[in-house]
Amino acid sequence: MTTKKTGAVRRPVAVFDLDGTLAETGHRQHFLERAPKDWNGFFGAAGDDTPLAEGVRLAVAAAEECDLLYLTGRPERCRRDTLAWLAAHGLPDGPVRMRRNEDRRPARTTKLEVLRELARQREVRVLVDDDELVCAAAERAGFRVVRADWASTSQALKDGQGREGRT
Repeated sequence: MTTKKTGAVRRPVAVFDLDGTLAETGHRQHFLERAPKDWNGFFGAAGDDTPLAEGVRLAVAAAEECDLLYLTGRPERCRRDTLAWLAAHGLPDGPVRMRRNEDRRPARTTKLEVLRELARQREVRVLVDDDELVCAAAERAGFRVVRADWASTSQALKDGQGREGRT
């Protein structure tokens, strides 16, 4: 895609989710298996996530041809810890789009909104995400998707993604 003002060619964008795609959340899913779910504990422990090798490999490879955008369901209040985690694990630079703290809409809604907004300005080369509902919605909208099926997940986390609008 060429910009009108400069004539420069803009690189396509590769969009990567964090939790369950680049970051292993298994060690903190226990916070979601109690009633009520402890979302503060869940997100507060994100700094201790280990990187998921397959996701990191894909992000590094995508960065050779694309600009990266990290698109996460984490709330904005987690920004500092999220940026520190990305830097500590050597992930390629890229902006991080996070959910507003009070936004409880399902990830399949919020992420598709961002993808459509981005696609109006840039080529979206791929979305890499572990959330089946997000992946299905993105595919229906015509986006190329890589399903991140390399992480551990619990039913509590799936409920949080699909019904509770928390990640």
